[in-house]
Amino acid sequence: MKLSPLDEYPIHQTPAPVSWPATSDRNFYDRSYFNVLDRGGRFMALTGIGYYPRLGVKDAYFVVRRGDTQTAVHLSDAIDDDRLHQHVNGYRLDVVEPLQEMHLTLAETEGISADLTWRGLFPASLEQPHHMVTERRVTLQASRFAQVGTWQGWIDVDGERLNVDHDTSVASRDRSWGIRPVGDAEPAGRPDTSFRGMWWLYLPLAFDDYQLFLILQEDPDGRRSLYDCTRRWRDGRVEQLDGVRVTIHYTPGTRIPHGAHVEFMNRAGDRIQLDVESKLFAPIAFGSGYGGDSSWAHGTWKDGAFTERVTFDLTDPEVMARAPFSLIDHVGTAVCTEPDGQTREGAGLFEHGVIGPHHPSGFADWTDVAG
Repeated sequence: MKLSPLDEYPIHQTPAPVSWPATSDRNFYDRSYFNVLDRGGRFMALTGIGYYPRLGVKDAYFVVRRGDTQTAVHLSDAIDDDRLHQHVNGYRLDVVEPLQEMHLTLAETEGISADLTWRGLFPASLEQPHHMVTERRVTLQASRFAQVGTWQGWIDVDGERLNVDHDTSVASRDRSWGIRPVGDAEPAGRPDTSFRGMWWLYLPLAFDDYQLFLILQEDPDGRRSLYDCTRRWRDGRVEQLDGVRVTIHYTPGTRIPHGAHVEFMNRAGDRIQLDVESKLFAPIAFGSGYGGDSSWAHGTWKDGAFTERVTFDLTDPEVMARAPFSLIDHVGTAVCTEPDGQTREGAGLFEHGVIGPHHPSGFADWTDVAG
């Protein structure tokens, strides 16, 4: 065990230095995720930084989708003990004001650079704990908070400057920590057949007066293992919404949606409708290191300071054939219709994926697509 600067602060949760996780599970992680969503759908970016103490690794990624191309840079290095200054090579994340303002910079790396300042539109919100288990072990046990906001700054890709400002951007971010599969694949042992697939929908949306969070995870039969839907009003009220029913509008021949229709009820039983439209999408497994990414995995040791760039042609059928095995992030625009017919317009992240069968959606196996 080693001391770190954080040990000077009264924030310990276990009888060990702060940099020493309470669990010895190799899959312990602590990371941030951000998106940069141009409201007009001209471009979008996904980025994040993570620490993996039991693997001795820290890494970051920056993904940009513009036109028919999705490109990413990966950065990795040995972990250090100074968690107050988050950085991996030329990638840096500075906390300007906790839970409200962040400054993210990427020095020119493989032709991509950025200088972006995040500002929260509403207070950060702690989500429900997320758990997943197989027959023999915990595969996901995490806490996460989320927030909607905007960005000011720029992204540069091979000399093309993408300007970002608070009026034209919308975004969501999350901070999560706990256990999930990271690093190099572990020996499989006896095959575990408990995972049969999953259906996922995540909508953190910003409206003028409130932020709306909807998170749903279902198994192939439609049973919900994670479910929460709330409106968090600017005056501090948290409104629980129930009776959620979702219709995803898929592009024929794919599992990629172009929109969604959601109905739910307030506590009085009045029906509220939400219609979401995709302006642009980016499969997160194409360069960001999340599940299904064949190019890179979070927490993988790369023998020291490391950078690389990967690019995906989204018009290539062989590339897009992998999209059904990924969650897909969208620039989403939304219209919420109240029981009295009043409408409010909003925007934010529209994240959806169907991995494997989902019988309520008409997907009977791993390869079915929408008709």
